[in-house]
Amino acid sequence: MEGPKIYGELFGLPITQTLVNTWIIMAMILVVCAILTKNMQKRPGKAQVIAETIVTAMDNLVGQTMGKDKIGFAPYMLALIMFLAFSNTSGIYGLRSPTADLNCTVGLALMTFFMTQFFGLKSKGLGGYLKGYLEPMPFLLPINIIGELANPVSLSFRLFGNMLGGLIIMSLLYTALTGFMFFAAVIPIPFHFYFDIFSGLLQSFIFTMLTMVFISMAMD
Repeated sequence: MEGPKIYGELFGLPITQTLVNTWIIMAMILVVCAILTKNMQKRPGKAQVIAETIVTAMDNLVGQTMGKDKIGFAPYMLALIMFLAFSNTSGIYGLRSPTADLNCTVGLALMTFFMTQFFGLKSKGLGGYLKGYLEPMPFLLPINIIGELANPVSLSFRLFGNMLGGLIIMSLLYTALTGFMFFAAVIPIPFHFYFDIFSGLLQSFIFTMLTMVFISMAMD
C-alpha cells in the first residue's frame, strides 16, 4: 500500500497528504466549534447545550482521571480528543486519516512525552523529579529511564498500527470489489462502521486517557 502523497513543497518542506488532511480536519473542528459557540446566551439554545455538555463531560473526565486540582488540562485534552476523533473517522468522508501516518502519531506522542516531563519537573522540582527515577530502588534507574522513553513509542505505534491496519483492510476490500458496483456500495458499510467509527473513537479515547494518566502520574 502506498504512503501519503506529496503534493509539492513550501520553503523546501514537503506538503504531504497527511499535512493537507490535517489542515482540513483542523478547519472542520474550528467550524464546528464556531457553530456550537455562536451567540452564547444565559438561556442556551440547542447548539450551546451541546457545547456545554461536551465541555462539562471533559471537565468531569479530567477531574476523575487526573484530580480536581488538574482541571486546567481539560481544554488541551478536549482539543486532543476532538482532533483524534475527527482524524480517526476521516475515512468516512473520503480523507486518508492523518493518524495512519507514523509522523503524525509520533508528533502527538512526543507532545504527551514532553508535557509529562515538563509538568512532572514543575510539580516536583528538580530533586523530586530526579528522585522518581531512583524509586523504588536506585539500581532500577536504567529500567525506569527505558520505561519512560517507551511511553511515546507505545503511544505512537498503538494509534498508528490500529489506524493503518484499518486503512489497509478497507483498501483491500474496495480493490477486491472493483467492478461490482452494488457490492462495493453495500458490503464496506459494516467495515467502515467498525474501523472508522468504533475503532477510531475508541483509539481517540485511549490515547487521551493515557495522556492524562501519564501527566497525572508524573505530577503526583
